[in-house]
Amino acid sequence: MNLRQLELLRAIMRCETTVGAARELGLSQPSVSNALKNLESQLGFPLFDRVNNRLFPTDAARVIHHESDSIFSLHEALEVKIGDLKENRAGLIRIVATPPLAQSVIPQALQQFRRRNSKVRVMLDVMSIGTIADNIEKGISELGFGLGAADHESLISEVFFSKPLVCVFRKGLPLEKKATVTPADLRPYPLISLGRANRLGFAVREAFKSVDEEFNFAIEVRYSNTACSIAEIGVGVAIVDQLSAYLGGYKNLEVRPFEPVTPISAFVMQSRNRPLSRMAAMFLKDVRSIASKIGGALG
Repeated sequence: MNLRQLELLRAIMRCETTVGAARELGLSQPSVSNALKNLESQLGFPLFDRVNNRLFPTDAARVIHHESDSIFSLHEALEVKIGDLKENRAGLIRIVATPPLAQSVIPQALQQFRRRNSKVRVMLDVMSIGTIADNIEKGISELGFGLGAADHESLISEVFFSKPLVCVFRKGLPLEKKATVTPADLRPYPLISLGRANRLGFAVREAFKSVDEEFNFAIEVRYSNTACSIAEIGVGVAIVDQLSAYLGGYKNLEVRPFEPVTPISAFVMQSRNRPLSRMAAMFLKDVRSIASKIGGALG
C-alpha cells in the first residue's frame, strides 16, 4: 500500500463519498471509485460499507487510518521545511502560543527581539495547549507557550513565569472595597468560569472546593481573555491569570488578589529530539527577560 493509496483512503474517510474525495484530491469521481476498488482487491478485504451512496469505514480501514497518522504528520513537517527552503527562510522561527500568552508576554518579547533582529521573520500561531504540544512534536514549530502545567514526556518544558490567580470585575462593584476576594465574596455575582478541561478552570474549582464553597457558574468560556472582556462590561466576575488581567488593556476592569492563593505558571515547550535554532534560542531569552520584568512589576 503506497502513500497515494493511503492519501486516497484518508480522503474518502473524511468526505464519506467518492465525489467529495475526488473534489478534494483534484481527480474525477470514476478515478477515485476505480482506485478504491483496485485497493480493496489488492488488500483482499473491504475498506468501506456502502449505505445510501455513502461510504462508512470498516474496522480495518480505521486501523490503517490510525496507523498512518504518524506518516502524514512527518510528511506535514517535511512540507513545512521544504516550503521554508524554497523561500530561503534561513532567518525564520516558528512559535505557537495559547491566547493569554499570545496577547501578553509574546508581543512584548517580539518587540524586543525585532529591535535586534529586524530581518528575521517570525511566524506566530495561536492554538490550544494540546494542539501546541502536537505541533512541537511534529517539528512544525520550535517553541510553544502555554499556561497551567506541562506534562508531555516527549517535550522539554520550562516554567518562566508564576503568579497567583486574581479576581476581575467591572469598576464600580462593591468588591472594589475589598483588599482580597474569596469564593464566599462572589456569591452575589454571576461567575464567569473557564472550562473544567482548562487547567486554570480546574484550579479555580479546586480552590472553591478547598474552602467548602459551592462552585456555580453563570457563563463558561475557553480563555481568560474572553472572561476578562465579559467581566469588563459588567456581565459577571471571573478568576483569571495575572497576565490576562493586567496586560489586556482593559480600561474598566478592577483586579484583586484571590484567596485561597492559587499559583498558575506559564511555561515553554520545545522538542527533546531537535536542538533550538540560534534565533529561537535568542527569542526564548527575550521571553524570559520580559516575563521577569512583568513579574517584578506585578510584585
